[in-house]
Amino acid sequence: MERLQKFMARCGVASRRRCEEIIEEGKVKVNGKTVTGMGYKIEPCEDEVEVEGTVIKPKERKVYLMLNKPVGYVSTVNDQFGRKTVLDLVKDVAERIYPVGRLDYDSEGLLLLTNDGDFTYRMTHPSHEADKEYLALVNGVPTEKELNLLRNGIEIEQYVTSPAKVDIVEIKRGKALLRITIHEGKNRQVRRMCDAVGYPVERLKRTAVGQVRLGSLKVGQWRYLTKKEIDRLME
Repeated sequence: MERLQKFMARCGVASRRRCEEIIEEGKVKVNGKTVTGMGYKIEPCEDEVEVEGTVIKPKERKVYLMLNKPVGYVSTVNDQFGRKTVLDLVKDVAERIYPVGRLDYDSEGLLLLTNDGDFTYRMTHPSHEADKEYLALVNGVPTEKELNLLRNGIEIEQYVTSPAKVDIVEIKRGKALLRITIHEGKNRQVRRMCDAVGYPVERLKRTAVGQVRLGSLKVGQWRYLTKKEIDRLME
C-alpha cells in the first residue's frame, strides 16, 4: 500500500505538498470515486488513479542488472513446460524486466536483464553484438590445428562461424578448459563449435559480455550494473 499523494508525486504530477493540495481540491479519483482525505492509501498495481480526468501511472525507471545464472534455468520470462526461469532468481525488482539474449538451460554464468528496449537492441543486433567470453570444459585436448579451425571460423550446420578467440586455460585428467570469445549469438554456438572439432562440452560458463565481467558474483545471485558498466556496454 502507498499513500495517494506519494504515488501522485512518483507519477510526476507535482511535488508531494502540491499533490496534497490537488487531493483537497477534489480533483483526484481512485477507481472512479473522488478522494479528498490525506491518509488515503492505494495499491499501485491494482487501483486506477485519475487526476482531473487523466489516468496516471508511475514513470518507469530503466534498470540494468547481471545475474550469475545456474544450470537448470531457462532464459525466458515464462516457460511452456513449467521449468524454472531466470526471473525466479531475481527478487525485489519492481520493474518488469526480461533477459538480454539467452543462455542455454544447461549453461551457467553472466546473463544481463533489463527493461530498456534500446539497450536490448544494441546488445543483440548483429551489427552491434558485443564480445562474449566463455569457459568451456571439453572432453579431450584439442590440437593447435583444431584450435585454429575454431579461431578461423568453422562450419556448423551449413553456417560458417566468424573468427573466434580460443585459448587453452588448463589441462587436467585428459580434459581441457578452453577460453572462447565470440561476438555472435547463434543458438548453442559454443557447444556446436566444439562438437564440430570432436570435443564435446561438459560444462559451459559465460564469464564476460563486452567489458563487463562476472567477477565474484556467486551462482544464483544478481546485482545492478554500475553506470560505468552500462556506458561501456552502450559504446
